[in-house]
Order: sequence, then C-alpha cells, then structure tokens
Amino acid sequence: MAEKVIHFSMKSDYDDFFVGKKTLVTGGTGLIGRAIVKYLCDAGANVTSVSLDNLNTDSRAHHLNLDLTQFSNCLQLTDGIDYVFHVAGIKGSIEVTKSKPANFFVPLLMFNTNVLEACRINKVKKVVYTSSIGAYPSAEIFKEPEVFDPGIEPPPMDMFPGWAKRMAEMQILAYKKQYGLDNFAIVRPCNVYGPGDNFDPENAMVVPSLMSRIANGENPLKVWGDGSAVRDFAYSEDVAIGVIQALISGTNGEFVNLGSGQGYKVRELVETLREIVDFEYDFDTSKPNGFPKRVMDISKARKLIGYNPKTSLKEGLRKTWDWFLSNRNEFLQRKNYFK
Repeated sequence: MAEKVIHFSMKSDYDDFFVGKKTLVTGGTGLIGRAIVKYLCDAGANVTSVSLDNLNTDSRAHHLNLDLTQFSNCLQLTDGIDYVFHVAGIKGSIEVTKSKPANFFVPLLMFNTNVLEACRINKVKKVVYTSSIGAYPSAEIFKEPEVFDPGIEPPPMDMFPGWAKRMAEMQILAYKKQYGLDNFAIVRPCNVYGPGDNFDPENAMVVPSLMSRIANGENPLKVWGDGSAVRDFAYSEDVAIGVIQALISGTNGEFVNLGSGQGYKVRELVETLREIVDFEYDFDTSKPNGFPKRVMDISKARKLIGYNPKTSLKEGLRKTWDWFLSNRNEFLQRKNYFK
C-alpha cells in the first residue's frame, strides 16, 4: 500500500519527513539531482550528493566524486542511509545516442545495477529510481500499463539507453517478486530541461542546444523540420518535486510518468524562447521532423503521488536562459561519457 499522498505547496509539507534523515542523491550535480539536493537541504535532511562532475552545487550537502560502476563504492555509500534518490544518468543528443551506443548502455547498466543492489543489501528504507521516457515503446501518448512487467512491453523507442533504463525496472520487479520488497519507487520523466542542463554544443538535447547556438551567434537559428512535431517538455524543478513525492508516497514498486501535462509544438517552443531573447530563426524543412507526437499522460502520478507541475513553458525557459548566461561553461566541469 502506498503511504499518504504528499501534495507540495510549501516547505512544511515535507520538512518533518526529511529532517535529520540521511539521504543520498546519485547524480546530485545533474539537471534533476541538483534540484532534489536543494529541496532536501531546505527540508533539513543530511544530504550526500555523488557524481563524477567536478562541481559543488549546494554547500549544505556533502559532495563526493565517486565512480558508481564500482560496486564497492555503492555498498559504502548506501551503508546507514535512510533514503536514496538514484537519479544518476547519461544525457546526450540523438546523434550521439546513435553513434556511441556503448557509451550509454554499459555505464547505465553498471551503475544502475550496483546502486539498486547496494540499496537492497544495506536495507535502505526507501529508494526512488529515475528511469526515462525512452524506456517506452514508440507511441503518441505514453500511459503506464495496467500490468507492470517491463519484460513483456514492446522494445523501447530509444534502443540502447531505453533497454538499460528498463533493465533496472526489471531488477526492481525481481526484488518485489522474490523478496516482497515494495520500498523501491520508479519514475519515468519526459524531456526535462532547466538550470544545470547539459549545454555541451557537441551533444546537447533540444532546449540547451537551441540556447547554446543562440548565445554563440547563430543567425538565423536553424531548426530542423517544419516545427510541427509535438513534444512534452518538463521543467527540472517540477520533476524533482515529483521524484521526491514518489519516494515519500511510494509507487507500489511500479512506475509513474513525470511530464509537463501537455504537449508543445517545436514551433511553439522556439517562438516562446523568442519572447525571452531576441534572435531570428528559420525552419529547415529539408531535415526530418522526427516522430510527430510524444506526450506523457500524468494522470496516474497526479492521483498516486500528488504530482502537480506548475511551471509554464515561458517561465521555465526564462529561468533556464538566465542560469545559462551565468554558467555557460559549466559543462566543461561535467563528466563527458562521449570523449
């Protein structure tokens, strides 16, 4: 049974739950992780953040630079920990995903398996694992299946990273079937953007790629396709709250979607960004649009964990742009799995 659903409206909603608790955030310097670290520190938790980035995003947390593909590190990190937020991942453009699949697949498999198994062995009270929309088979609307069994779903649309993400979901299902464990929650976020995103021009995803190219003076900005493709863009702080809610309320060992709750045409994304910063743009219709529509149904997350994203596209883009202007070279301090 899931615990009481927590609806976040003010800090006091989760203060009592985390105050004094030993919490671990893997990927704590990343896009979602740094927001989780901030919220946990605000709530009075004893926070350890681990990553391979040469960054310290919150002085209140204890930051460690450790390789999670080493099982001994994971065992040591999770020993005596109350709650684990496993949000470590690898982000990269579609081109990098296709050209360097092993750079995604192997590290993801290794550190997912290690972290989750270390949590089981050390009897961590609550764990939340961050999967991905890429674990879904291709569709226009992504909705959680009535029966959770990653082994019978059709193949994931993002082949190598999708399988790596889904294998960790199967690991959690195996724990539930063999050991009766239901303290592992799972979330599948959509396309997440925000402060701390990967702005490396060589492998950035849509939003950071556009912003980086605008800042570098590309004029007019060339956008692939005709702008009609529809995507779900969720702001990182909204998703971070959803991850926290999933840990508190539980997901019955299954997964819930974390998206924005609506789809945006790529044209709408570009035009909204144009309201924030002055630039010219052209759509290159000789380039492919990609899949016509990919949007998440978040009704289950709303009901089960109280998830309620509040950040508008314009507000999220403005916050991201402002952060980027002050941190344009942060990506140089981040672990690059593709070099």
